[in-house]
Amino acid sequence: MQSSDPTTAPTAANFSTQAVHAGEGRDKPFHSLTIPIVQTAVFTFRDTADMVAYQTEALDNKHRPPEREEYGRYGNPTQQAVERKLAQLDGGEAALLFSTGMCAITTTLLTLLSPGDHMILTGDCYRRTRQFCQTFLTRFGVGVTVVPPGDYTAMEAAICRSTKVLFSESPTNPYLRVLDLPRVVEIGKRHGLRLIVDSTFATPFNQRPLQFGADLVIHSATKYLSGHNDLLAGAVVGSWELLAPIKHNRGLMGGIVDPHTCYLLLRGLKTLGLRMERHNQNGMKVATFLEGHPKVQRVYYPGLPSHPDHAIAKEQMRGFGGVVSFEVRGDLDSTSAFVDALRIPFIAPSFGGAESLVEQPAIQSYFELTTEQRLAQGIRNELVRYAVGLEDAEDLIADLEQALAKV
Repeated sequence: MQSSDPTTAPTAANFSTQAVHAGEGRDKPFHSLTIPIVQTAVFTFRDTADMVAYQTEALDNKHRPPEREEYGRYGNPTQQAVERKLAQLDGGEAALLFSTGMCAITTTLLTLLSPGDHMILTGDCYRRTRQFCQTFLTRFGVGVTVVPPGDYTAMEAAICRSTKVLFSESPTNPYLRVLDLPRVVEIGKRHGLRLIVDSTFATPFNQRPLQFGADLVIHSATKYLSGHNDLLAGAVVGSWELLAPIKHNRGLMGGIVDPHTCYLLLRGLKTLGLRMERHNQNGMKVATFLEGHPKVQRVYYPGLPSHPDHAIAKEQMRGFGGVVSFEVRGDLDSTSAFVDALRIPFIAPSFGGAESLVEQPAIQSYFELTTEQRLAQGIRNELVRYAVGLEDAEDLIADLEQALAKV
């Protein structure tokens, strides 16, 4: 866990400069230009006095990062460089890396919630997040209320004396609902709650919830932050005070990232600004094309005026990302035929990489549910989630056009 001055959070003008240099320093080991992979499980001490001095420093300064590490489950220099960079990009004091985005979510919630506590979760979140909250946390006496995204009256009505946490994605998955951050921050502060925002779909390039007053931001670094569909990682960004106990529990539960994965993530972050500009451009072009096509009945993309949160998104976001959800006119089988007719995207359940990916959520992510159960969660048979990659938008649109012609 490494610190960053939140006053140096990147602006639109210097984001890529920060993405390349933040958190690394100019003098690196062995005069290397890049941060080296420190491939070790343990860190040694000169003598007993050196070890005792380390332990004393750690006990006296629980809310500061150690100057060095003792064991790989608690930290690693390559990992610390990524954490410093992420903290600065998101405008936080510190960041923590985890083995996956779900590990970041579960460790955070298990740290902040105790038996008898209550949390509020907005609907239209990642299904595994909902499952963890509604089936796992409830086993240990944590109450969970799910409210519709965008219904702030229902959100405030769900708050009770035991409520401790408000949790929401922004944008959400798969309908890309955008949280009115100032409004939710005001609700949370007024009731003394912690606001956690999963900002995976936005990234620090498009939106920084901490600057609006959110307490913690979570990312699945597997997606846009790494950008190449070749690693699994997660991150939590926020203040020292909140992250210190989460860091302790990360060491206790072991959800760490290995040094080589940290190195790959560090390399991916350097091009985050460039990649997000292309994702934003491609996403907008694809969404606009789809909304004008007669065989598409509805498009969900916050950059379009037809999206229910378009006005909020314009106020809070620099761009709208590369994920476009839409409904094809037809049924389950005709939608599957459309997906199979696409030639460029791969059928896969992720987003944020160079390659375009496509999925039919009713089959890919909600296959175990009946049609009625899926509809209760807002998942229609004809829904498609298209994760636009870095290919030329003209090629993606031509491919969509030929596939729609076969429906």
